[in-house]
Amino acid sequence: MTVDRICPSVSPDNIILVTNRQYEHLIREQLPEIKESNILLEPARKNTAPCIYWAGRHIFAMDPDATIVTIPSDHLVLNENEFCASIDEGFEFVEQGDRLLTLGIKPSGPATGYGYIQQGKAEEKFPGIYKVKSFTEKPNLEMAEMFLRSGEFLWNAGIFLWKATSILEAFNKYAPDIALTLNAPQGVYASAEESAFINENFPNCMNISVDYAIMEKADNVFVKTVEFGWSDLGAWKALYEASPSNAEKNVTQNCKVIANECSGTIFAAEGDKIIVASGLKDYIVADSGNALLICPLSDEQKIRNIVNDIKTRFGDKYI
Repeated sequence: MTVDRICPSVSPDNIILVTNRQYEHLIREQLPEIKESNILLEPARKNTAPCIYWAGRHIFAMDPDATIVTIPSDHLVLNENEFCASIDEGFEFVEQGDRLLTLGIKPSGPATGYGYIQQGKAEEKFPGIYKVKSFTEKPNLEMAEMFLRSGEFLWNAGIFLWKATSILEAFNKYAPDIALTLNAPQGVYASAEESAFINENFPNCMNISVDYAIMEKADNVFVKTVEFGWSDLGAWKALYEASPSNAEKNVTQNCKVIANECSGTIFAAEGDKIIVASGLKDYIVADSGNALLICPLSDEQKIRNIVNDIKTRFGDKYI
């Protein structure tokens, strides 16, 4: 869906997919039309900053004048025409200078699972685009309600636009450790030597998001206010709200469930396992591989900390 959505604005030959190598078979199964050289396979999980830098170097090697839009694959967009119009307007904006642009969604409520962007001064020549005043990552409920009342804050959609030169320069300035770790000799990127270089050096990158590494530090960051029916399905509550529910407001994701006096709960499991639950209200029940998650929907912002604790105590095999 993500690839189909961007095709009106970006040629399929210019679509670069970055994912962990364990998902290679899914990429090839779902997108056989994407050429092999456009699939970049991460040898380790290092969050978004290292892979965005890698993709930037790869693209720059192919076209030093390239403009890039970075789009997560776990988003739902209902109005694809408006989405493409926003992307095209964003391209026009970043191509006129050294600018880093993110897309901001007008909040529909005090969600605690999203990052927030505070709007600053408006750009006169580009309606709906503002200088970014501040970023806040996943605030608590009280702060989210304050943001909503102020009218100055947007949800951070995690969709970014920039010129290849702009984002690479930003890494050199604000995240030089990543730039140095992935600083391959001339001619390695977009060549047959790239994969071996990445496999050796990428695992040495720090684990950090591009929001923390670049966007919160840079002084040339702007936000474009957009409305195209967006939801981040990487958040459990968003997935719940975007999915069909039964009479008890329960949602099941490709699994068998026997629910007694349960309501407002999302169930997700792999394989042929049956989930039996009783008395749950507004919960997440998710079973994947060798890990089981049972958590109130209201506490989903704590899941990231739980995952980090699991990795520390038991290792990556449980994630």
